[in-house]
Amino acid sequence: MRNWLGLTWGWLVGGLVLWVAAEGFAQDSGAAVPDDELFERQSDVIYSRKYGTALTLDVFTPKHKRNGRGLIFVVSGGWTSFHEAINPGPVREFVRRGYTVFPVVHGSQPKFTIPEILDDLQRSVRYVRHHAAKYGIDPQQIGIYGGSAGGHLSLMQGTAGQPGNPEAADPVDRHSSRVQAVACFYPPTDFLNYGKPGESALGEGVLVNFKAPFQFRDHDPQRNIWIPVTDERRIREIGRQISPVYHVTPDDAPALLIHGDADQLVPLQQSERIVAAYRDQKVPVELIVKPGQAHGWPRLNDDLVHFADWFDRHLREP
Repeated sequence: MRNWLGLTWGWLVGGLVLWVAAEGFAQDSGAAVPDDELFERQSDVIYSRKYGTALTLDVFTPKHKRNGRGLIFVVSGGWTSFHEAINPGPVREFVRRGYTVFPVVHGSQPKFTIPEILDDLQRSVRYVRHHAAKYGIDPQQIGIYGGSAGGHLSLMQGTAGQPGNPEAADPVDRHSSRVQAVACFYPPTDFLNYGKPGESALGEGVLVNFKAPFQFRDHDPQRNIWIPVTDERRIREIGRQISPVYHVTPDDAPALLIHGDADQLVPLQQSERIVAAYRDQKVPVELIVKPGQAHGWPRLNDDLVHFADWFDRHLREP
């Protein structure tokens, strides 16, 4: 089993590198075109700031045959994200086809919780949409992809993206954070029914070693302090709010999921649950099951072809 979410902090960080590197993403020996001929890369573009911290994304722009569509790649493992994990492996297949790709680094646990991380992803989509003309993409044709925690965050954008605020002082926040297509590997989708009905994974059960992203808190503006959420009913309500399966509606983005049937960390049941919800709402969805595979598998990057085909099908040419 290639558990790239890991069981300790060290494993978690190393695990993210495992997913983007050892699983086949870092190297692409079959690449017909060298990277310097395939794309231009702009690093550390600041898309937001919070509490004095800059949040950044990279931009991979095809040098040839741009198709005018953009993809956000959620760089996340165990809801940890760092710039050093970005490499061309998870990007090449898309820039070959003309997509401009934006790997996004979000605020990481244990510093930030999942609701706060979701705010970062909302902001990143708005930023890309606001600067669509600058990057040569259609602002109404944006896709998103990721794996495990990154898949969870991608599905949340696909099901719970928000309209912009026309009264916002920052013009970026006037844009919608909705996306038009999603593709992901083995995503958590229902933290209240994790593996079986009634099984909670809010930093417990299978995810007992991932407590920090589920340590929800409220901000008291009068005293300017953080107050831990301890009420069990409130914790479960937040757990529902951060589970994409409860947000599926008929106008959601079409989704492709790829999941191993031997996954013990994120059970296949998680993908099956949201696929059922999509089908109930008649939203285009597809699940590819990898027989005998656990949480990651050798040559994972080969399956990015399915992602690219999905985006080709569901993101219209401008």
